[in-house]
Amino acid sequence: MREKGEPAEAVLKEIEARLSRDLTFNSGKILGSMCTSPHELARQVYAKFLEKNLGDPGLFPATAQLENEVIQMLGALLSHPQALGNIVTGGTEANVLAMWAFKNSRTKNGGEIIIPVSAHCSFDKAADLLGFKIVRVGLNSRFQVDVEEVRRAVSPRTVALVGIAGTTGLGVVDPIPELSEIAQENELLLHVDAAFGGFVLPFLKELGYEAPEFDFQLPGVCSITIDPHKMGLAPIPAGGILFRDSELKRKVTWRVPYLAGGETEQSTFVGSRSGASVIAVWALLKHLGREGYRKIVERCMRLTWKLAEEVRQIDGLDIMTEPVTNVIGIKSESVNIKRVAEALRRLGWAVALFPRHIRIVVMPHIREEHLEKFLQDLKRVIIDLKG
Repeated sequence: MREKGEPAEAVLKEIEARLSRDLTFNSGKILGSMCTSPHELARQVYAKFLEKNLGDPGLFPATAQLENEVIQMLGALLSHPQALGNIVTGGTEANVLAMWAFKNSRTKNGGEIIIPVSAHCSFDKAADLLGFKIVRVGLNSRFQVDVEEVRRAVSPRTVALVGIAGTTGLGVVDPIPELSEIAQENELLLHVDAAFGGFVLPFLKELGYEAPEFDFQLPGVCSITIDPHKMGLAPIPAGGILFRDSELKRKVTWRVPYLAGGETEQSTFVGSRSGASVIAVWALLKHLGREGYRKIVERCMRLTWKLAEEVRQIDGLDIMTEPVTNVIGIKSESVNIKRVAEALRRLGWAVALFPRHIRIVVMPHIREEHLEKFLQDLKRVIIDLKG
């Protein structure tokens, strides 16, 4: 840092120049991210209320009330309006909070958590922090967790199960009803990571499409992660953790002695929290409503199915599995998929590379013309690689 500052105009100009190499969602070139360009209303609200800090709700009681209303609305979306929770930094914090609550509920000395191999890396972080042992189980032919493997993995050391509703790699949904049964049969806790699928699956069901059951209507589900900053169109950071009842939430609730005479409580990993994020989520839920989100999901799914069909028609390419959410995996038996991803990157496309496939996420910022251009480039890449 210099002794003397620079004019604001000069600083802004430098920022613009230095960030010009970053990709933008509005360009349509970002095809591999589970985030998207925030809704315009959310941008306005977020910018207006930046000073709000939910780490000190005594200063911002009205913002804290809006958070309670957001959790009630998300709980209703997930079949349990009485759910309790918080808006947090993202899916990672939400998943860690769930595991932390499970640890404090059942054991102080570790234990085992059974997760699918498709689970997000946040569970590894949680295990390292909390002293859990991770037991990974394989997937079935539809890339869902293998339920029979889960049954065999349960032991006296097992504390909890994890199921995914919208996996990172392919957007598929684990058989949560079966996991719920296993959890109840063995008196285990069950967390559902619906960071991505939480803002997709309920609206697919309302649209009349086949959508797997995954939420609190299943009696074994104890907690759910849902991220408004993914398909909810909220600005980052805005993840969500919901608990079925107060007993679990109390396991991660702490009094803060230096706020409001020791009467302030926090149930999140971080202390200072963005109130602007919460207000932006509240504004979006009120403004878009279920109808607005249905339209967004329907459009994304229509484009996803169309893209999947177009990919199938390219010689040498196929998709990993039928799309369940607005995610597809592109694979090839005739060309190296890593070389395909590298060639697309050179053409400006940001796709996500996995060991066996390229992941495309058809988020709300993607338009039909973006996909048409992508398909043109993809066809050209395949022809070039085949020689």
